[in-house]
Parts: sequence; C-alpha cells; structure tokens
Amino acid sequence: MRAKKIVFSVCSALLFLLMLAVLELNRNTLWGWGLAAVAAGGFWFVYVRFLTRRAWFVRAGAWVGWIVVFAVVVAVTWPPVRAVPAVEHKNPDKTGVIALSDGQVRGVMSEDGRVEVYAGIPYAKPPVGELRWREPQDPDPWEGVLEADHFGPMSMQPTNLPLYDSLVQIVGYHDFRISLSDNSRAPVSEDSLYLNVWKPAGDAAGLPVLVYVHGGSLKTGQTWYGDYNGESLARRGVVVVNFAYRLGVFGYLATEELAAESPYGTTGNYGLLDQIKALEWVRDNIAAFGGDPANVTLAGESAGAASVSALCTSPLAAGLFERVVLESSTVASVAPPHSFRLLDEALESGRGLMARHGCATVEELRALPAEKLAGEAETQHHMTVDGYALTETPHESYLRGAYNEKQILHGYNSRESGAFLVLEKTTRRSYEKKVRDYFGDYADEVLALYPKGTDKECAERWALIWGAVFFDYPHYCLNRLAVQNGIPVYEYYFSKDNGRLGPWHSGEEIYLYGNIPDGSRLFDARDRELSAQMTDYLIRYVTTGDPNGEGLPAWEQNLTSTRMLEWGETTAMTEESKLPLFEILDRMDGWGD
Repeated sequence: MRAKKIVFSVCSALLFLLMLAVLELNRNTLWGWGLAAVAAGGFWFVYVRFLTRRAWFVRAGAWVGWIVVFAVVVAVTWPPVRAVPAVEHKNPDKTGVIALSDGQVRGVMSEDGRVEVYAGIPYAKPPVGELRWREPQDPDPWEGVLEADHFGPMSMQPTNLPLYDSLVQIVGYHDFRISLSDNSRAPVSEDSLYLNVWKPAGDAAGLPVLVYVHGGSLKTGQTWYGDYNGESLARRGVVVVNFAYRLGVFGYLATEELAAESPYGTTGNYGLLDQIKALEWVRDNIAAFGGDPANVTLAGESAGAASVSALCTSPLAAGLFERVVLESSTVASVAPPHSFRLLDEALESGRGLMARHGCATVEELRALPAEKLAGEAETQHHMTVDGYALTETPHESYLRGAYNEKQILHGYNSRESGAFLVLEKTTRRSYEKKVRDYFGDYADEVLALYPKGTDKECAERWALIWGAVFFDYPHYCLNRLAVQNGIPVYEYYFSKDNGRLGPWHSGEEIYLYGNIPDGSRLFDARDRELSAQMTDYLIRYVTTGDPNGEGLPAWEQNLTSTRMLEWGETTAMTEESKLPLFEILDRMDGWGD
C-alpha cells in the first residue's frame, strides 16, 4: 500500500507540473495557476480520502475528471488580448509632445532615458468596411494629444495557439523565457495601419532615417519583434521607423471588379500601397522627430526585402528614399521565385477565392468577417504587376535603367533553407526525384554539380540547392543589375552559427540591428563582436551610403557579382561559391534573352 501511495504521489506531482507548464506556455492568466492548484488539491483530498480502495475504473474516472477540470481551467483563464507596450519596463517616463501633420503625439522613454519611443501612430485611415481592398486613405486628424505608448495591432493574419508559439521559441529559437508578466495575446485586426518611431532622446535635427519593412511571406508578421527593435540604432543617432501593412488576402487580392472601381485601375497591391503611404508619412513628418527626410534608407528582410525590391522600381516610390538594405530576398530576377506574380495569375487566383466563398461580387466579399478570410493568406500573398504601383517587373525596369535607389546593401545567409525544410526529410532515394521535379531538362547538370551521396549528404545538398533557388540566386541577379546601372552595391554573406537561429533565414537580424540580449548565453564573444561590426557598417551606410569606416575590415563593392563580405567567424571578403548553379538558373529563367 505504501508503494502505491508513493506512485500515486509521484504521478500526481508530475501531472500537476505538466499542467503548470501548459498554463505558462499558453500564457494563461495567473488565475489559472490558482485554480489549477485548487483543483489539484481537491483531487488529492478526494482521491486519498475516498477513492484509494475503490475499483480501478472509479479511480481512473477520477483521473480523467481532473484532466477535464484542468481543461475547463485553461478555457476560463485563456490569455486576454492586450496591446503590446512600446517599452518593456513598467511606468516609463513620458516624452514631450510632438506636433505632426494630423495631430499631436506623446511617447515614452526607454529605461535608460536615451531613446524616445512613439508607437501606434496612424499613418492611414483604417482599411475596414468599404475601405477593404481600396488604396490607403489619409488618416483622420485627432484632437488633443495621442498617447503613443502601445503598438498598434498586427495586421489580420492566421494566428496560432499561444502554446504553439511558445514551443516554437523553445524548439526553434531556444530563447523562451519564463515570465509571469506576459499573460496575454497580442491583438490582430484589419485596423492595423499604424507606425512606430524610435529617436535619440532630446532635441535633434538632420539625423539619418531607417525605415524597416517586416517579413513574414506577406501573410504574417508584426512590428514589435525584438530582433529588429529600433532602440539600439536610435542610441547611435539614427531615427528608426517601422509599420504594419495589409497582409495575405487583405493586402494582395486581385479581381477585375476591384480594378474597375479603383480610380487608378489597380488591384492586388494594397499591402505595397500601404508601404508607399507609410513612406509618404515619413517624408511629411519625420523632421518633427529630428530625422532628415532627404536621407532615408529603406530596409527589409525576407518578404520585407522583396517589398523593398519592388519599391525600388515603383514609380510611386520615386523620391521617398535614398538607398536600400535587402536581407534574404529580392524580386529582381527574371521570374522571382516567391512573393510575386503577374496580373493574369493574380486575377485567376482572385476568381477562385470568390468561388470558394460563394461571392458573386466584391460587395459580398467585403461583407464577410475578416476572420473567415484570414485563412486565405496561403493563396493571396504575392505582389502583382498591376500597371500602377508596378508597371512592369522589377527586372524589366532595371534593364531600362528605371529605379529609385542610389546605393544597395544586400545579402543572404548560409543556411537560408533551414526553417523551410525542417519538417521535410530528404534521403538518397528522394533526392534525385526532387532535383528532377524542379530542374527538369537541367537536372542532369545539377546532379553533376551536387551528386547523390549518403542520406545526410543528400539532405545537405538539397538544402543548399533550395536556399540558392529561393534566396541566393535572386541576390546574384540584383547585384548584376545594379552593376549594369552603375549603382554602388555592397553584398554580404552571413555564416555565423550560434545557439539560437544561427545562419538560418532571419538569423542575421538580431546582429545587424544590435539587439543581442546582454545576458543571453546563446551568443559568445565573437557573436557580440560581429554584431558590433555589422551595426557599425549599417550606421555608416544609412548615414553616408558607404558602409566602410575606420576600424572595420574593408567592404569592397561587388562589381563582379562574385565578391561578398562574409560575416562569420571572421569578417573578410569571400568569393561566391555557387556560380555554376547560378549559370544553370540563368538559362532556366532566360536571363539575357
């Protein structure tokens, strides 16, 4: 009997700890912990007092009952939706009041008092109701002082359970932190066209400006992610801006009816038009924050970089920025591999969406709840050659010398494909089929470059090929177009491993924007040294257009499209290693035809 009690006690304790872990990972309110403890105590008392000697099925029923009660506890203490504060510390000091074109704003100070943060400033009217799938409109002016102390909602998108997001932080990023102060969910809404500004504290004028476009495949993403938080750059004298823009079906749906109702005949680029609207807001208002509207650098990562790439050749973005930073994506190749499509394809996709939802008109589609349409993000997350925001493909624009930027800083990571192939198994048996399915008549040439080997070798070679097709090769195309047009161009290759993402897709951001946490053990001394170098390069680039400066290894322009600055265990120029594969992709895509 004593042994049974010990087993019961151990099992009960383990189950209770598991339940507490679920509550923490799911960010349930603190009430959940209390109710779970009461339920556990009640179960313990009832079981020991009344059920120890009862039939096995009665005891089993008690265990099931406890689990059911816990499920109810999880449901009733589900994390509420709360706006994300502009700074993490509590009761921050307030900034002074700044007058903008639409009203006055007041932000909050960073904990060290060196940075002013203004979050949740509207740059366009909420695109809801009749404004869903229309060009962004000027925001309504407001009376009094807008307290810009919380970020606006993330744009409407598919969302995961908080538990899932926490597991991603544990398994993928290795940086989950136990906290009793994060018991909430961030808001998601169609009403999301807000931007954020980080500036050095105090009076300032003529400072360089960096405007950042977040990634997320044009279907997910938000503005408060710590890897690209603007505080670090603002401490170094840069005014930083980022913003939300319409995503998925809300940002990139294209139909003939929408084009007909637009005064400009446009459809399919509402998210891109939002980005242009945000840049216009920067032009008109950034001087109030000490920024120089004539010295704006536009930066982005992944789909954000694809957007920047498109804006480089959009006639609507002319004069809104001086230079660009493109991290791990461009749409400058002949046939961009992601985030981009031609109008006919976009219209066909739009017709399919309307049929799936039983809508004969756009009016009927606008009447559907946003939550019902959010699941269409997978089908509608591509920019479109609409004849207005994009009059032709970026590749065609560069060929005729039509572009907006004066300098380019761009590059990619050594293991871009990691996150995308994490659930895909490639073996010796499946490797050749994958190559043949993608490369068709060119497969034998690719297999000659990257022959079959062991299962491990095949998985590594497919990861290299996949990353090259979707990320590396488009940068090679952009670099050659820049050289042809005489645009100063600097390319990087990020290869530094660490205990977090390493050189996977987006792994460079936390370095480039100077946001490696001081106490994190996932990064070593070289990581911190490299981050300091990368941030120095970036600040010099956004200030002057040239990343070079005293104390930094020389970064040569990539005038041959083969020479890149490697950010890895060392910082030094290196040669592009995949040129034979790029030559095959040139012939597949029709480069130079």
